[in-house]
Amino acid sequence: MKRIDAHQHFWRLAERAGSWPPAELTAIYRDFLPQDLVPQLAAHGIDGTVLVQSMPSVADTEFLLHAAKASPFVLGVVGWVDLKAADAAWQIASLAEDSKLKGLRPMLQDLDDERWIDDPALKPAIEAMLLCGLSFDALVLPRHLPALLAFAQRYPALRIVIDHAAKPPIASGEHASWAADLRQLAALPQVYCKLSGMVTEAGLGWTLADLQPYASVVLEAFGPGRVIWGSDWPVVNLASDYAGWIEASARLIGGLSEQERAQVLGLNAIRFYHLD
Repeated sequence: MKRIDAHQHFWRLAERAGSWPPAELTAIYRDFLPQDLVPQLAAHGIDGTVLVQSMPSVADTEFLLHAAKASPFVLGVVGWVDLKAADAAWQIASLAEDSKLKGLRPMLQDLDDERWIDDPALKPAIEAMLLCGLSFDALVLPRHLPALLAFAQRYPALRIVIDHAAKPPIASGEHASWAADLRQLAALPQVYCKLSGMVTEAGLGWTLADLQPYASVVLEAFGPGRVIWGSDWPVVNLASDYAGWIEASARLIGGLSEQERAQVLGLNAIRFYHLD
């Protein structure tokens, strides 16, 4: 079985100029670089990863592309471009000259405007993404899902994956409105969902029973053919660790067939991100 970690990060604090993470998040307030992840991949039989941006800057994307070039296990990078910038199409085409760039991710969760993504002004950037064969990672909270639905309906040819299942409010146990909005997006065949980030939303002291209802919605709505597993390392360390999430996610998908588990744990990422 080919195993892909389709959501991990690298960063150097010295280059983040006060950006997230803050110092009080001691578990992740340090540099995280390729040599830190290699032992985890080896221990758990992970064949490759998708490296995802964590800061809204082209400089960060260039740093990730450089890291990917020096790290054979990084099969693809999801970067960042200001999709409403006047030169967004040019920036996208320029970055996409690097074959490791597989997608882009605006940090929608940090934007005050919930409808930012539902804007025709994005058309030149999205057309450039389509021309370059790039996908779209949606870093959203549940409140952003209606606007994301409108965006996805406008661009049916754009491959979209919802990061961390849209960060449902697992800690508070709320469920209904998130599930209804997620199911509407799942009805669109180009939309996928990542099984990742759940323990962080559940918080310290989480149990499998806390996660199960949310994972069940994701698997039922998208089916095993459109769910993509990721660790969200090192952010996962806020509430667990790599091994803990590996064990929990294995139990969450334990009811799937061997072929379905192979899809969730690697094949879907390879197809979605056009990984080599």
